[in-house]
Amino acid sequence: MRLNEIRDNPGATHPRKRLGRGIGSGLGKTSGKGHKGQKARSGGQRFVGFEGGQMPLYRRLPKRGFKKPFRQEFVVVNIGVLQRAIDEGRLDAAKPIDEAMMLDAGLFRRRRDGVRLLAKGELTAALQVRVTGASKAAIAAVEKAGGHVTTAAADASPAEPAGDAPSA
Repeated sequence: MRLNEIRDNPGATHPRKRLGRGIGSGLGKTSGKGHKGQKARSGGQRFVGFEGGQMPLYRRLPKRGFKKPFRQEFVVVNIGVLQRAIDEGRLDAAKPIDEAMMLDAGLFRRRRDGVRLLAKGELTAALQVRVTGASKAAIAAVEKAGGHVTTAAADASPAEPAGDAPSA
């Protein structure tokens, strides 16, 4: 078989409808669109959600809440998931565990704005965990198991105090 011999299977394609080619074609005059009306015009039908001029549902319902446009979205990792990954051999408890190692172990797909450690589940291994953020309960659970959690918020150096320095 050669590239110029490739063909679709019989019946896989249909000839296109040739509209407006006389009454004998079966698709003449109105070209299968019926008589007048919105659906017969060029431009077709209204958008999804249009209700014939009635105020559409999405505009009748009240708006609720507020979404911060520059909000940070964290990946959530529970301590139980960390323990399961260690039990399955995907993570090494002897080494410090950071976000890159968790990503390689398949605990999440995309890092987004960072990883937040939460306290759901049980932890038995003593871990050194380095994440963007962690709940107080998660930090307590890791420390109870003999480990330590380092967060990016704790790494940030404190700002200089905004006092009046004497000028020379």
